[in-house]
Amino acid sequence: MTLSFDPRAFAALLAVTALEALIATLGAPYPLLRGFVGDVVAVGWAYLAYRSVIRADVLPLAVAALLTGYAVELGQYLARHFGWRLEQPLLRIVLGSVPDWWDMLAYTLGFGLVLALAAWNRRRRPVARAA
Repeated sequence: MTLSFDPRAFAALLAVTALEALIATLGAPYPLLRGFVGDVVAVGWAYLAYRSVIRADVLPLAVAALLTGYAVELGQYLARHFGWRLEQPLLRIVLGSVPDWWDMLAYTLGFGLVLALAAWNRRRRPVARAA
């Protein structure tokens, strides 16, 4: 595991950031899209953020992305339990403020989607073999 900039992962990160912004803004009337699909995609976003700057195998980065989602959910639970509140409206939108077990499921599905897409991408690209 080393620090290394990956321009392809960064380009994908920018595209997924735009997708998340669309989900957050246009998805307001559609709770399933904004609340659930947005959380599934958020794990992919975290994976790409890590992948953009860390050279490592898929699994450790995907686990880190999954644990990031779980940590956000734990933070929401603790904030509710102790009566804490984020004052910044943008942070409340990005991080959320209501803990929900459906979010945990969405993060887990996002983790599975990251692994599936990585496996598909590996099969799609031919591996260069030494002669």
